[in-house]
Amino acid sequence: MVGLVVVSHSERAAEGIAEVAAEMAGDTRIEPVGGDGKGGIGTVPDAIEAAIDAAAGGAGDGAGSADGGDSNADGVVVLVDLGSAVMNADVAVELSDAEAVIADAPVLEGAVNAAVAATDPSATIESVREQAEAARDIEKL
Repeated sequence: MVGLVVVSHSERAAEGIAEVAAEMAGDTRIEPVGGDGKGGIGTVPDAIEAAIDAAAGGAGDGAGSADGGDSNADGVVVLVDLGSAVMNADVAVELSDAEAVIADAPVLEGAVNAAVAATDPSATIESVREQAEAARDIEKL
C-alpha cells in the first residue's frame, strides 16, 4: 500500500488536509506534518523524514492510518504546500530509507486524489503521484 505525507507550514493545516483526505483513503496511511517544531510556522526536514518513515510503516505512532498502518508500504507520496516545504521535503526524502516521491500538486486537491488512488490494490507510488498531480487540472467553477 502506498502511504501519503501532507506537509504544510502550519501544523493545523497539515492535520486538516490529512483529515479531509482520510475521508477517501480507506486504510491508506496518511501522516500530517507541519510547523517549525516550536509552535510556529515553517517546516523541518527531520519531522518530514519521520512522517515519511511512519507513512511507510516504520517508526511513528500510526495516527494517520485507520488500522495503525502496515509495515509493507509500496512507497510514499509527499504533498507540500509552499516553497521551503518543497526544499525541506526534498532533504527528508534523501535522508529517509523509505522510497518516497514529492508530487507537484496542489496540496489539498492532490491529497484527496492521491488518497483515492492509493485505495486501488494495484496502486504504485507512480500511479498515486500521477493522480495527485492530475489535481492541477481540476476546475472549481
